[in-house]
Amino acid sequence: MAYKLRDMARTARLLLAGALLLCMALPQVALAITATELFADGNRLFRDELYWAALLRYGQAADAGMNTPLLHYNIGIAHYRAKQYVRAREELLLSNRYLPLQVVSDYNLGLVAYRMGDFDEALRRFRSARDQQQRRDISKLASKAIREIQKQSVLEEVAEAQTVALRQDEEFTNLDFRLRVGAGFDDNVYRTPAESYVDLGDPAQPVVDPVVQSGMFVPINLAAVYTVNSFEHENFFGAYRFSGRFYSEQELNQADEYLQELAFGTEYRRRSENRERRVYSAFKIAQHEETYYDPDTGVERIVGGQDISDRLSYLRYGPQFWIRESFGPLSVGAHAKGELWDYEETETVPEYDHEFWSLGLNTQYHFTSTSLVRLTAEYYTRRYSTRPSYELDGSQPAGIPAVRYDYVEYGISARQRITRSMWLGATYRLTDRQDRHVGYYDYSRNEYSVEFHMRLGNSFAFELRGNYRQYDYENAFAFNNPAAGRKTLETAEAGAVITYDMTDHFELVGEFMLREVASSDPRIAYDRGMYLLGLRWSP
Repeated sequence: MAYKLRDMARTARLLLAGALLLCMALPQVALAITATELFADGNRLFRDELYWAALLRYGQAADAGMNTPLLHYNIGIAHYRAKQYVRAREELLLSNRYLPLQVVSDYNLGLVAYRMGDFDEALRRFRSARDQQQRRDISKLASKAIREIQKQSVLEEVAEAQTVALRQDEEFTNLDFRLRVGAGFDDNVYRTPAESYVDLGDPAQPVVDPVVQSGMFVPINLAAVYTVNSFEHENFFGAYRFSGRFYSEQELNQADEYLQELAFGTEYRRRSENRERRVYSAFKIAQHEETYYDPDTGVERIVGGQDISDRLSYLRYGPQFWIRESFGPLSVGAHAKGELWDYEETETVPEYDHEFWSLGLNTQYHFTSTSLVRLTAEYYTRRYSTRPSYELDGSQPAGIPAVRYDYVEYGISARQRITRSMWLGATYRLTDRQDRHVGYYDYSRNEYSVEFHMRLGNSFAFELRGNYRQYDYENAFAFNNPAAGRKTLETAEAGAVITYDMTDHFELVGEFMLREVASSDPRIAYDRGMYLLGLRWSP
């Protein structure tokens, strides 16, 4: 019996020694597993919906030295799946600082805020994800989330988690491309006056009988942006846009016009929990083609035997810059722009070449999650090279200085969300223009604008907008002729847009635009209506 007890004790000691050796060896095996392998194993467990096990592996990857924005993002998503919303928020805020993950982090921070009952924060995050241009898929998900909140339903969809060991350079570049084409009808192609008038600007004072012409046109709008995420908070971009209107009938081709613009620059964006800074700088080059025609007939203008139909075509180029700093509900900003406008050369009439400079300030305050007020102030100037000014009697004697117009503009805008799918906005602007020669073309302009947006279900959206401008000329005469009396000018515009989401990439767009110009100078008075139906594609 004693021998058996000694044998059992010896066996127990051997087993204990083996266990100790095994325990000592296990850490060495664990250390042999790299942080990348632990991260990959965590991704596998996440895909198998084993979120707690995935969190354990992600934690081990962090202990092994991994500290990347992608790791924080995946930990945040795993915590969200495990219904640990406070921890999910902490991790997603860390990944949100990294520019390539900022968009998806914003979206998922919106989901977290919704689950925590902070609907104001959820809407703020979703709107940020919706308004960006880098990820169209996330923008659509964010729009859907906003609609779901507006309908008081529960959000279930999560942005696709980055649950594979992506290299950082896989989010290094991004291309966004959008196209809209359609067909439209224009009931006053050449902006022709509706009634006959006596041309007091012509020494012969002839009676003019304008002929209003209408026709079909094809609108084309294209935009492309290529972004390179060069640094954590800054990206480089190149952008191109084209907008044109082309009439189908040959006799209306003088009304064709288009603008194409190329831009390249950088955008800096850095955001913390309650603060955001955005800085945008770019250099833009644009080409505009438009025919200089007689509105009464639509015929190209000829002066002194020379065709000057290219007089309104130009090339403009220059830098622009803006900055915005946000502190919770308050944001302040500034912008500046400098451009050279190079018009086509004309020998028989002065050219419109000029410099354009502007400088502006703005501030915006969100009183609640559904209302905001924005204040703006801007100075800008147009300084022409050869375009002659006017004397106070409406004449342009030889040797008169070139035109210089200086503008000061103040504005206030307010926006109020009426329901969760409907909002209304209103804007007032006061603009004072000074003619720097003798003040002949000084004016004060009051402008009033309204806009109304409504979402109808998940597919339809409806928009109404209106604008009214009243010009008060202190010295100018109609026809630049004192006998014609003081010049007056009023413009009114109204428009409506209906969109229908056909698929994730295609939208059907119907649009109506009406413009009315009333003036004591009948040469510039007209009514115009445009109706169009188009198809818009976006990725």
